[in-house]
Amino acid sequence: MKGIASLIVVVALAGCAMTPPDWIERTLVTEDVTGAWYGRYLPSAPFAASAGGSEVWLDLRQEGSKVRGSATWQESLYGSGKLRSSGPVEGTIGGDVLRFRQTDGPLKGELTVSGGEMTGVCSLAIGMVPIVLRRVGSSSHPDGQSR
Repeated sequence: MKGIASLIVVVALAGCAMTPPDWIERTLVTEDVTGAWYGRYLPSAPFAASAGGSEVWLDLRQEGSKVRGSATWQESLYGSGKLRSSGPVEGTIGGDVLRFRQTDGPLKGELTVSGGEMTGVCSLAIGMVPIVLRRVGSSSHPDGQSR
């Protein structure tokens, strides 16, 4: 009986040793992203010379590691045209990394959260762009429009 108990302990410890060390980091939630976020970015070449800055607004609610909310993004296109879209977003946060996607559109991103700032990359209609989002004081757009 003593041999079986020892075998069980060895098997249990071996199972723990096989767990990747970053498992805890992926499941631990260290940041709260609930609130309104706003950011601007400049598209990379070849769009940069002809396009103005573009904007992203996120209004997020976090429950544990799950994140839901809404996004609005606007891209300044060649000439004076603008592409604007909005819709629901969903995602997860693990450690300090937020991964999200617009459920009915092209916006998706992976952002590192540090207090009132998120930095990373987003994928929009024109491709992947670096972006910085900052927490804003209200849930209305910076241009005065309500969501």
